[in-house]
Amino acid sequence: MERASLKRAAAALAAALALVAPAAAAGPPRFDGPTIQNPRRPPDFALFDQQGHRDELYALRGKVVLLTFLYTHCIDVCPLTAARLNGALHLLGRARSRVRVLAVSVDPKADTPRSVQAFIRLHRLLPQIRYLTGTRRILAPIWQAFGVESTAQAGDHVDHTLYTLLIDRAGRGRVLYDSTATSSEVAHDVRLLLAR
Repeated sequence: MERASLKRAAAALAAALALVAPAAAAGPPRFDGPTIQNPRRPPDFALFDQQGHRDELYALRGKVVLLTFLYTHCIDVCPLTAARLNGALHLLGRARSRVRVLAVSVDPKADTPRSVQAFIRLHRLLPQIRYLTGTRRILAPIWQAFGVESTAQAGDHVDHTLYTLLIDRAGRGRVLYDSTATSSEVAHDVRLLLAR
């Protein structure tokens, strides 16, 4: 279902981004990941991270942002995505101070402060990764705005849309990765945006 969900998410995200006026763009960089042809600003939102700090997407202008959707009890693609984004940060070295990774929960019931802290420790995630949580009432409009579906299944499993959106320093979505994106591909694309 992930491929179909990614296509639906990409279509929904493209529609959402089309509602915002485009910013002026210079010549297109050569990204390794799938490039968004008409970069626009994604919808804004604000959530609390693992430290209890409020993180607002639009307040991160000036930084490169990687936005993804995960849950802590996942045993396959979520830890892999977190590891690859963490790996990209490691590859960036000191430049990672100008990058933020926002991981929005798709499992508000089980993504408690305790489970989020355990996930971060287990996967040795760098401090640039902010794991954002909230109630279903708060998260559901964000999922909808970004074309993300989240359905609880048996046990701890959540069937959800998983992608990572690369957002430039002006706040425009530039690249849309699926779960196969490698750390080196992501780091390459982030470097291009940091150099602009």
